[in-house]
Amino acid sequence: MVWRKVNLITCAGRFFKRVLNLVVNPLRSRTVHYGGIILPAKHLRFGGEHFRKDKDFFDSACREAERLVQHCGLTPDSRVLEIGCGPGRLPIGILQKVGDVRQYIAVDVDRKSVEWCERYIHREHPTFTFTYIDVANPRYNKKGKISQTEIRLPFADLAFDIIYLYSVFSHLTREDVTVYCREFQRLLHPEGKVFITAFVEEDVPNMTVNPQDYQGRRWTGPLHCVRYNREFIEQLYKEHGFVVERFEYGEETEGQSAYYLSKAGR
Repeated sequence: MVWRKVNLITCAGRFFKRVLNLVVNPLRSRTVHYGGIILPAKHLRFGGEHFRKDKDFFDSACREAERLVQHCGLTPDSRVLEIGCGPGRLPIGILQKVGDVRQYIAVDVDRKSVEWCERYIHREHPTFTFTYIDVANPRYNKKGKISQTEIRLPFADLAFDIIYLYSVFSHLTREDVTVYCREFQRLLHPEGKVFITAFVEEDVPNMTVNPQDYQGRRWTGPLHCVRYNREFIEQLYKEHGFVVERFEYGEETEGQSAYYLSKAGR
C-alpha cells in the first residue's frame, strides 16, 4: 500500500509537471539581446553549459565565422551549406564577421531551431535560408520518417564552396557518416572545403558508442558520444575522395577534434 501510494504521488507529480510545461513554455521568450544582436534564448541552445552564457554563445559564433574566413576562404561571394544548424550560431557569426553572403543554406532535424532561424535571421537576411529535414536520429529526431542511410540532400551538384558540420558526426554511426561523405563529394565545388568536428582518438576501436569513462565523463542516451579511431575515419574520408588539409586535436566542444577537408586531385 505504501509503495502504491508513493507511485501515485510520483505519477501525479509528473502529470502536473507536463501540464505546467504546456502552459509555461509558450510564454517563455525565444530571444535575448546581446550588444544589440538577437540571440536564441538559453533554453533553445544546444552544446551544453558552455553556450548558456550570452557572451560565450556570441563569441563562439564569431570564432566559427572567423575560422571559415581563415581556413575555408569564406567571403561575401561564398555559397555555404551547414548540416545541423541548431538555433543559428554560425549564421549569427557570419553576419557579424562577413555580412550577407551569396548563399547560406542550413538543414536541421530540429523543427524548433529551423523555425527560430527562419523568423529571426531569414526575414532580415533572405540569402540565409533554413530547411527542416525529417531524418531519423535516435538522439535528436526519434520519429523521423527518412532514414539517415537513404538521405539525398535536395541541392544541385557542385552547389557549395563550404560545407560545415559542428558536432554532427559526433552523434552518427559509420553508416550515416558514409552517406554524408558521399553527398559532400557530390555537392562540393572542386575548390571547396569541408569543416567537420568529431570525437577522434588513436589506438581505440574503429567506432565506439558512448565509450565508458571517456574524457572522465558519463555518456548516456542514444548516440550521446560516437568516438572514432583517427586512422579509421580518415580512411573513410579518403575513400570518398577527400584529403585532410588540417587537423586540430581535442580543441572543440567536449573534446572533439576538427577536420578541414578538400577534394583529392583538385
